[in-house]
Amino acid sequence: MNRIIRYMRSKLRRFIGKRAKTTWISHSIFTESLIDISHPESPQRIPAIEKELKKQGIWKTLQKIQAPEIEDSRLALVHPRKYLRFLESMQPRKGKIYRLDDDTVMCSQSLLSARYAAGAVVKAVDMVMKKDAFHAFCAVRPPGHHAQSDKAAGFCLLNNVAIGAMHAISRFRLKRIAVIDFDVHFGDGTAEIFKDDPRVLFLNCYQQDLYPFPPQCCDGDNTHCVNIGFPSQTGSSVFREAIRAHWLPKLKAFKPELVLLSAGFDGHARDETGHLNLNEADYAWLTDKIIQTASSCKGRIVSVLEGGYTLDCLAKSAAAHLHVLAGLGQPEYALQYDRLLKDQETKNN
Repeated sequence: MNRIIRYMRSKLRRFIGKRAKTTWISHSIFTESLIDISHPESPQRIPAIEKELKKQGIWKTLQKIQAPEIEDSRLALVHPRKYLRFLESMQPRKGKIYRLDDDTVMCSQSLLSARYAAGAVVKAVDMVMKKDAFHAFCAVRPPGHHAQSDKAAGFCLLNNVAIGAMHAISRFRLKRIAVIDFDVHFGDGTAEIFKDDPRVLFLNCYQQDLYPFPPQCCDGDNTHCVNIGFPSQTGSSVFREAIRAHWLPKLKAFKPELVLLSAGFDGHARDETGHLNLNEADYAWLTDKIIQTASSCKGRIVSVLEGGYTLDCLAKSAAAHLHVLAGLGQPEYALQYDRLLKDQETKNN
């Protein structure tokens, strides 16, 4: 048995390259861009995740890369120059803020931070495509999935995942990219950008009665758009059954060459912004199912931080996600939770 394990590890190392390992991409600017200490999209979010990763022993397994600022030519693949000029003109002086809407606030560093967030995703795509990384996690802020091609919304200025997808199409000529959004809020910006693009499979789940109140924003010609709306208080069993029924068959049939994850952890039962009853174990389970089902992408999975605003459950959920992305399998507490759910289902049947 040990000989077989060593052989498989050797084959895997040759396949992905000696340098390839799961990569954490971030930048110090994400902890410096402070809007308001009471604002949910806080600079404390990323240090909280990092602390939990160190506590669980995951941090030492990751390759750490500093995010670069994105080039304007990459931004232009998604956002028109007129919109970018608008954002530039709205930047306030240091110490001041400007409200684009009730939720979306800019400080003097916000646009630069957004440019580094998008740059992180482009860097991650380059690394997984060149086999310099086997999976990548972009620990970035502000989030991006509510940003439409020409409109900021929901804390988001630039659509990080959409920029990464269009970069992959442009530079690597990919024809099948899966974008999977498991944030508690509907990814309306991503839906708007890819509504008529058959090269992108968009799998999206959300709480039905939360901003931005879908489903009217995904009605284009793209048949590769699968939305799952959950009522408030949906729990683990219903969530998992819906993923099995509606996402996994579509993902397997699509055979993506690259997978991009809009990784929002605000569906956790203790998150302050959502009202689903998910557990951190659900994020480990979902990550494991995506990796197994999307085997056609050969390790080309880029995960991008979106929501998750209560620091403790954000950190634990992201750590569960990264435990699987890092090739460590599902953590023991997630496996125990799986057994608990199965026992409950058996009793109910």
